[in-house]
Amino acid sequence: MDVMDFFRMSAGQWNSQRTTHHLPFRRAELGGSTIAVEALDAGHPSVVEICNLHEVDPALAVGGALVTWQGAMAWDKEDENHEGSTVFALVPDADDPSRGQLLRERGYAEIVPVIGRYEIDGDEGLLLITEYETMSSVERFWFANPNLRLRTSVVKRFGGFSTASFCAESRLAAPAAEAEGERKQAPAPVSAFGW
Repeated sequence: MDVMDFFRMSAGQWNSQRTTHHLPFRRAELGGSTIAVEALDAGHPSVVEICNLHEVDPALAVGGALVTWQGAMAWDKEDENHEGSTVFALVPDADDPSRGQLLRERGYAEIVPVIGRYEIDGDEGLLLITEYETMSSVERFWFANPNLRLRTSVVKRFGGFSTASFCAESRLAAPAAEAEGERKQAPAPVSAFGW
């Protein structure tokens, strides 16, 4: 599997249930969101724009994705980022296409353009590592089955504050290309727990 295969598998709408552990406070917070993922081809104008933003040759990109989300957390605060969208481009390493740069319009932990690293691991999971000015994040995504994607993340803020999250994301709708093809109806929602 290459990185674009992973994002093509991720295309569609997802219901995400998240548990975030605020480690210094020894507290857990529950939340949920809906997420839409659209895989973008290498020549897509948004991929080219992100490459240009980071001064990377767009011809090196293999594609990217547009991700939008809307959600809520139990300890909602007005200044927290529970809805929005981001575009990113994927630029594989010349010597190993299973690893490369993830050029983001906005980061996961800080809302600024950022360049992270990606890697498809031996278990066909996607690992994303991003270093920011004041923190770092490590995310891992993998599929339990085509309609259930799992995600873990750890955010470490310099100075010791850390959070760890686990998300179970169940597919709500088939990707547009699939929906227009053989399957005329989107599949029913699939629960992570089988109900």
